[in-house]
Amino acid sequence: MRPPILAALLALLAQPAPAQGPDLPLATGDRVRVTVYDEPTLSGEFPVNAAGALSFPLVGEVRAAGLTPPALGRALEGRLADGYLVHPRVTVEMLSFRPFFILGEVGKAGEYRYSAGLTVMAAVATAQGFTYRANTRWVFVKHAGETAERRVRLTGDLRVEPGDTLRIGERYF
Repeated sequence: MRPPILAALLALLAQPAPAQGPDLPLATGDRVRVTVYDEPTLSGEFPVNAAGALSFPLVGEVRAAGLTPPALGRALEGRLADGYLVHPRVTVEMLSFRPFFILGEVGKAGEYRYSAGLTVMAAVATAQGFTYRANTRWVFVKHAGETAERRVRLTGDLRVEPGDTLRIGERYF
């Protein structure tokens, strides 16, 4: 029989990791680098615009929102192969994610740059830490695209996603 701590640790390690880096779907505000092999004039850095698309040379607007970078690469290959290039090879890599926002009982509320693997505790540290009135047990999280925030127990490994709004509430005693 395994000790309870070992069993809990093994269960935690067996859980799938949250989507990070290239597995996160793109959204408005993200910036990507597109490389078309042997076509330097088509390669470059592109933002995902307010319509959720990339304005790409030759093919025009290409839907990017909701696609992962590898899926966007495949979509661009398909569009370029449709009368523009023979056997195009496209890679897409993330340059920057849309920012996250933090407000409430932190030293400096505002908009901050997202980085892969960001936790709520690291986000609070980026915002100059908790104020003396902060409730350090709960955080209110609103993911991009959601209309309401939800209260979540604040743990050291609670992840932030690009576009999230975090609110640190005030304690009452």
